[in-house]
Amino acid sequence: MTTAVVTGTGVVAPNGLGTGEFWSATLRGENAITPIDRYDTAQFPSRLAGQVRDFDAAGQLPSRLLPQTDRMTRFALAAADWALAEAALGGETDRTGLGVVMAAGAGGFDFGQSELQNLWCKGPDHVSAYMSFAWFYAVNTGQISIRHDLRGPTGVLVAEQAGGVDAIAQARRALRGGAAAVLTGGMESSLCPYGMAARVAAGRLSNRDDPRRAYLPFDSDANGHVPGEGGAVLVLEDETRARARGATVLGEIAGYGTAFDPPPHSGRPGNLGRAAELALADAGLTTDDVDVVFADADGSAEQDSAEAETLVRLFGPYGVPVTAPKTMIGRLCSGGAPLDVVLALLALREGVIPPTTGVTPGHPLDLVRDRPRPFDGTTALVLARGTNGFNSALVLRGRGKDHK
Repeated sequence: MTTAVVTGTGVVAPNGLGTGEFWSATLRGENAITPIDRYDTAQFPSRLAGQVRDFDAAGQLPSRLLPQTDRMTRFALAAADWALAEAALGGETDRTGLGVVMAAGAGGFDFGQSELQNLWCKGPDHVSAYMSFAWFYAVNTGQISIRHDLRGPTGVLVAEQAGGVDAIAQARRALRGGAAAVLTGGMESSLCPYGMAARVAAGRLSNRDDPRRAYLPFDSDANGHVPGEGGAVLVLEDETRARARGATVLGEIAGYGTAFDPPPHSGRPGNLGRAAELALADAGLTTDDVDVVFADADGSAEQDSAEAETLVRLFGPYGVPVTAPKTMIGRLCSGGAPLDVVLALLALREGVIPPTTGVTPGHPLDLVRDRPRPFDGTTALVLARGTNGFNSALVLRGRGKDHK
């Protein structure tokens, strides 16, 4: 059976551009959550976000792409370039074996807001023709495939935070169907008034103005989450093929599980634990094999309690190290889980778990707090939940720092 491995990563995150910068800043515990400075936030109850700084789209992409792309798509194109460069995957002649499967949540809100303003203030003649696709959920998949002439399996998964895991699993499925390599992950950017209005309406955002106290998952003082922008693109290949061409293997996508929650107010528990159990079964492992969990970490009392109860049921009180480095950058919707996957693979390779910052846990979890923790682990579990009942889990196996 095909063994799906990661051979390249590209990261755009509030605390770093590029995988190396992102990893180093995360280990240092740098908090990238700041007051939003792109518009007047006075009328909004939530005024903080994890914002990507110093991203030079004009320096990363051809000028012809700038008028037709939203900010999130520019992030995705740059991250795809970096992932392909790291994987050294550029000389493939059969482009029908190369695919791209991305996750999306909000779509191109920045672009959409700009064109709606033009429509309202100036009239329909001032709306860009690119509005027909720049806002769309599938646009990152399409633009990446066009830029790199990827003619293999394509797709987009929409399941909010869980979608990033689902996209990686779909990419693994494409490899098992015969694809040679697949770019996958998720990327988001909706930190504009239009996007934030939608987030505020969902009722899950923190309304605090202190970046150190706004997003505190698993803390008794939890107040909701802080949004962020960015994400990651990964290159997945079959391990045998990757070895044959001399690629560096970062780690294996070993197992996947997904399960939908029952209807609200049904009195039945959620299915995050079921998703984790399915992922472990898919990998041929048990809970005893898991060395670290990258938690979903919603930041609300109800959702944190449900996740903590799931982890205690699966692993026992304080039974496994748990971390949620997203406390430094916010929840990135479909981009969040791919960033956790990158961190988990690096943690397994480097033998160190990145920290959860600023949190005093109010649950019986072995939370890795405020500073990195050395460990000798080979297996990580990444959990992700999406609004309205999505639950997904991914099991990762490390390959060692010098593995080829």
